[in-house]
Amino acid sequence: MKQETVVRDLAALSRALKTARPGARIRVAPGEYPGGAFVENAHGAAGKPIVVEAADPTRPPVFRGGSNGMQLSGVSHLELRGLHFLGARGNGLNLDDGGRFGASHHVILRDLRVGEMSVRGNFDGIKLSGLTDFSIVGCTVVNWGVGGQGIDMVGCHRGTIESCTIRHTDEERSAGVQLKGGTADVIVRRCKFESAGGRALNVGGSTGLEFFRPKLDLAPGAPRNVEARNITVEGCTIEGSQASLAFVGVDGAKVRFNTIRSPRRWAMRILQETREPSFLPCRGVVFEGNLVVFSSESWASGGVNIGDRTAPETFRFARNAWLCLDAPSRSRPQLPTPEIGGVYGVPLERLEKHFGADALPR
Repeated sequence: MKQETVVRDLAALSRALKTARPGARIRVAPGEYPGGAFVENAHGAAGKPIVVEAADPTRPPVFRGGSNGMQLSGVSHLELRGLHFLGARGNGLNLDDGGRFGASHHVILRDLRVGEMSVRGNFDGIKLSGLTDFSIVGCTVVNWGVGGQGIDMVGCHRGTIESCTIRHTDEERSAGVQLKGGTADVIVRRCKFESAGGRALNVGGSTGLEFFRPKLDLAPGAPRNVEARNITVEGCTIEGSQASLAFVGVDGAKVRFNTIRSPRRWAMRILQETREPSFLPCRGVVFEGNLVVFSSESWASGGVNIGDRTAPETFRFARNAWLCLDAPSRSRPQLPTPEIGGVYGVPLERLEKHFGADALPR
């Protein structure tokens, strides 16, 4: 028999989580709760997750303030559904492995709202450290402060971020979604980015060597380490930001079927910020089937910024459509390698012939 509990205050929620067994359902009554809850070692089981959800989805409970809106450490087979985490002084929602890589896994975040934070510094809407086998679905992350990320992943593996909205400002020190610290095998799909910081998607990044999951191999020899590996970004809409995408120390990414509108400077950046000799150069990105719409006054370096110690010659471009709205004759970007089947300066109404009615990015 499933264990179902309705809670109406933070103390009752903490007690319910401490005693929850696989298959338990904890329903949080409408109202406002203080942020700052810390939960560790809450474990469901395969097919029997522990679910913490809004008792009334039309009146979601709000966890307001706190050093973190909520922190979950060393948890597995756990789902949060329909909760709001607003106004935290640190991270809106923090999930970590407690320093034991692999300790937090099979976590689902569904229909959450996180943000409305007035903090400065490296604080995030949703912070994930060492999480594996996870899904973030239908969440909204807005206005997470100055200097942090909407969703920040450090050493996370085998995850999906899907149908989420990431909204902020074009403030340069922030990023919408960041995947770094050894993050691998993550898909960002059908998400909407609206002025989501200086880099809407930071695929890779710069991480202190001690924070990588799993631990780095720093022995002398051929370069082998990366900030991120095997990342997919597909079917997303990315509007605004200084750079729509930044590839920073990544080894292998696919970016396909996205719509990129009005970047402030670049459609993409190719960078290497971690300079330790054991790291591979940024390489191996496939950019295909995307629609990029921009204006000439907000288009620097032909739309692509390339830093040193990278391998731009390994990037591949195919069947993208590029349109400069105010000067269609200037639509062709300056790519590091020749593009296959690209389309330049074609009016939007004619692009359906290029992509096909069902494949045109939205």
